[in-house]
This record gives sequence, structure tokens and C-alpha cells, in this order.
Amino acid sequence: MRKLLIGLRTSIKALVLFAVSSIIILAIILCVYKPIYSVYLDGEMVGYTQNKAKLQGRIAEFIENGDDDNIAFVQIDKMPEYKLCFLKRGIETNDDEIYAMVTSAGQDYYKYYALTLDSEEKLYVSTFEEAEDIVNELKEKNSENVEKLAIEQKYVNEKKETTDKETAVTNLYQEKKKVVTPKSAGTVKSASYGSGFKDVGIKFIKPITATITSRFGSRWGTKHKGTDFGAPTGTSIKAAAAGTVTYAGWNSGGYGYLVIISHGNGVQTYYAHCSSILTKVGATVNAGDLIAKSGATGHVTGPHLHFEVRVNDVAYNPEYYLK
Repeated sequence: MRKLLIGLRTSIKALVLFAVSSIIILAIILCVYKPIYSVYLDGEMVGYTQNKAKLQGRIAEFIENGDDDNIAFVQIDKMPEYKLCFLKRGIETNDDEIYAMVTSAGQDYYKYYALTLDSEEKLYVSTFEEAEDIVNELKEKNSENVEKLAIEQKYVNEKKETTDKETAVTNLYQEKKKVVTPKSAGTVKSASYGSGFKDVGIKFIKPITATITSRFGSRWGTKHKGTDFGAPTGTSIKAAAAGTVTYAGWNSGGYGYLVIISHGNGVQTYYAHCSSILTKVGATVNAGDLIAKSGATGHVTGPHLHFEVRVNDVAYNPEYYLK
């Protein structure tokens, strides 16, 4: 047991002596040398830095902001690598030179907002607010092309010339075309309400690609004599079956711009609240022919197509007749 204690004491003394010696050696090294980072760029040593975090922070800030107000970010493909080493005191660091080497190889990317017309870039502004102001002013001026304008955020690697609001509005404005209303013919008669189904031997196609928003039948305390299809203004309206156009024009009774097609044997279809009419009285049409565009004219709460099927001026549920 005594021998074991003596051996343990000897080991402890040796460890203490080793630790003290290591500290003394390290202190001597630190008096002569200092810890520093050697910096490598693309495998080649380009200098030294005392503060790796500070230098890398400067580079990161440059990547995020660049050195120009319009720069969105800078793409740098080759980033520095750092290796810790001990060098004799007096070695000079060169952070500024390393920073310049890294950032000079960067590719600037600029952020702009493009005003596009039918997906074609027309002009550029610096902020979304500027682009929005231009579009809003064109709306106030009732520009013909305002529905085709869009704002797109763009990142490009070259500077673009920006346009001021006044110039942009002037260049983009298009005077609204006057709508030439086709002359109507005949009369629009009031229809009685047919609750049943009357077979007319005709199958009608759906006159518009849209969802039904109001059906034939009782509505708001009255009888709704057609089927409503909710659709944005400008959606194509097609003839539901072959026939002859007997009315194409404005109706002051609430239908707005209206097209009526006669299919023979007293069968008619009505297409109401159109934004524009693309046919004329006397025209012969086939099922699927384009005859009008949907809209919100007449007595409406929003853009849609009101579609009626009449037999001898009795309105029947259009859904019974659609394929």
C-alpha cells in the first residue's frame, strides 16, 4: 500500500511539473509569436487577419447591400478561407487589401420594378410604390390598356434607366376606344314563367366557360327567368345553338347590351349584360360561334352572363337544355 502511495505521489509531481513547464513554454511562445489567421483565396494565400469575424462581417455586409443604392445584392463566387497559425509578432495584417480582392470579383444585381404590358417590359422604376402610383393614375385616366398592365419585381445584373411618373403615364396611356354599338332590330318582349320542361328538339352547348352563380326560379321574391354565369368582364360568350341573330344592341329594360338568337319554331336564347357585342342583326351563327363578351351592363351587381331559353316567349330553365 505504501509503495502505491509513493508511486501516486511521484506521478502527481510529474504531471504538475509537466503542466508548469507547458505553461512556461506557451508563455514564451506567446511573447515571441501571436495567433493570427492566414487568408486564402482560391487556394492562394493573400494575407493575414487578426480578426476573422470582423473581416467576414464586412464581406457579408457588402454582399447584402453592395456600394450603390439600387443594388439588391452582390454575388461572390469565391469566398476567403481562414487557417489559424502562430507568427512572429510584428507581422502586418492586410484586411483592407483582402476585402478589396474579394469584393472586386463580385457581380452586382440591381432591383427594379418593371411595368409590363401583355408581359412585355415597357419601363422601370425603383420602388413598388412608384409603379403602383403610375398604374393608379392610368386607371383614373381610364387608359385602354390598364387591365393588361402588370408590375413585376426584377433582379438584373446591369443598371436600367428608370422613368419618372409623369413620363411613364404619358408613354403608357392609351385613349379608350369608343364602343360602336351594333344596331338592334325587333323588340325585347317580356317572358312568362314556365315551370316545367318543354322539349324543343334542340341541345344547347354551354354559352360560356364559367360557374353558375344564380339559377332559374324564385329569387329575391321574384321569378328569375334565366341562369347566371359569373365571369370576369371580357370572357367569351358563344352561341348556344345554330340560329339567326334577331337582336344585337342596348336594351334599356335592364339587360344592358343584349344578343337574341332565334333557333326556329319560336325558340330563342338571350345573352344579357354583355360588355361588347361581336355579331350583328341578321347574322347566321353556328353553335360555338363567338357573339359577345361578358360584362356588367344593365341592372347588375357584378359581371356575369344572364342566359335565357324561351319558347314562344315563355322562359324555361336553361339547365334542362344544356348538354
